[in-house]
Amino acid sequence: MRLRTLAACVAIVGTVSGATIAISGLMLKEPVPPELAQAGSWMPQGPEAPQNVDILVTLPATAWAEDAPDLGPLPLLQVAFADRPVRAIEPPLSTWSRDIAPGETLDFLLSEAGLAAPDRAEVALALGAEYDLRRLRPGHSVTVASTMDGSPRTVSLAVEDGVRIEVVFGEQLSTQVVAPDPEIVTLAGKAVIGSSIFAALDEAGIPARFSVDLAQMLGGTVDFRREMAGGETLRLLWREARVGEDRIGQPELAFAALEIGGSLYEIVWPDDGSGQATIYVDGEVLRVFAQPVEGARLSSVFGRRTHPVFGNVRMHTGVDFAAARGTPVQSTAPGRVSFIGWRGGYGRVVEIAHGSDTMTRYAHLSAVPDGLAQGQRVTAGDVIGRVGATGTATGPNLHYEVLVDGRPTDPLSDDRLAEAAESEADDTAALSRLAEARALLNQNLGSEIAETTTERL
Repeated sequence: MRLRTLAACVAIVGTVSGATIAISGLMLKEPVPPELAQAGSWMPQGPEAPQNVDILVTLPATAWAEDAPDLGPLPLLQVAFADRPVRAIEPPLSTWSRDIAPGETLDFLLSEAGLAAPDRAEVALALGAEYDLRRLRPGHSVTVASTMDGSPRTVSLAVEDGVRIEVVFGEQLSTQVVAPDPEIVTLAGKAVIGSSIFAALDEAGIPARFSVDLAQMLGGTVDFRREMAGGETLRLLWREARVGEDRIGQPELAFAALEIGGSLYEIVWPDDGSGQATIYVDGEVLRVFAQPVEGARLSSVFGRRTHPVFGNVRMHTGVDFAAARGTPVQSTAPGRVSFIGWRGGYGRVVEIAHGSDTMTRYAHLSAVPDGLAQGQRVTAGDVIGRVGATGTATGPNLHYEVLVDGRPTDPLSDDRLAEAAESEADDTAALSRLAEARALLNQNLGSEIAETTTERL
């Protein structure tokens, strides 16, 4: 029974297998579609041979392997170093800077900047060798550059006229003075006078300190209060020293023209530093005058006043010019030195005789030139001393007196000095200087001044 059943199963399996083979045969005999046949036969194409090569030689791989040279390992690239010393990296610096305030000393500022006492002493000695530290005043500045640990590297002191004294710390302390190389520029301006010359200049943007120079020059010739009605035009030409946009020092007047009461007053200042100015009226030389202190401020005039030291009212027998200690003092007219020495409250004094009856006195001086001697002849503009505060004085200034027959007179109105100066004036050269000054003012201001001055010649 079991054998029959097994035989029957084998027969059935064989029948199915045969049918499957028959069907597969029929499927293989069916034709393949052309598109499928083309896709199945596609092969990638090789690169095209170069067009400009005539012969292409292909070596067998075996031949290449046998004939190839033994290159061995490639050498490492060598790095070339420049034959230069490596620059040391400077440590970062911190900078401290401040202007000197009234009442402060150099040592106080250096202490505030963090310098130790020994360093402060060394810096003061180094700076003092190049600059008189007694001349320090508000507006000067101190700059200290230090490393991050507080060690000072440089200390710089900026003083007047753009000069800087620099102390450099190293193995030894070194000092250098850096002075700017300024450019001298010429400027011109005009102002219409209303209440005062000072106010007119200030409103016009012209240095108002020029009003002092004009008062010195014309004070003895023109009564500004009585003769000026208002509306007068003042034309000025001046020189400034500049480094970039910064002005160095004080500006200096070169030419001034002012018409008052139908007369044209003109003043020409020289450019040789002598300070000897020439005053003209309607194109003719009136007088030659040298300012006792170039660019100083007129701080006190002739007449009765309350004494600044004693507090009582007494006669002030001269005029005072406030200026920095050491500023040059010049003779205002030619003459002979009659006295050099001390006179009580006047302090150190130089007196100059102008003829037999006129004498000028220059008081509170800090120093007198070594070559200056009694009996020596001087001309207008010669340096005869330096501004100081000797005697009874509240600060550095020049006390300037003019005495006629022993009696004090107003220095701004005395004509005897003008007479002494006129005797040495060369009118031909003076008129030539006036023409040059007018032309320069005309160049800077336009044709208006040319028309005005030409009409008066």
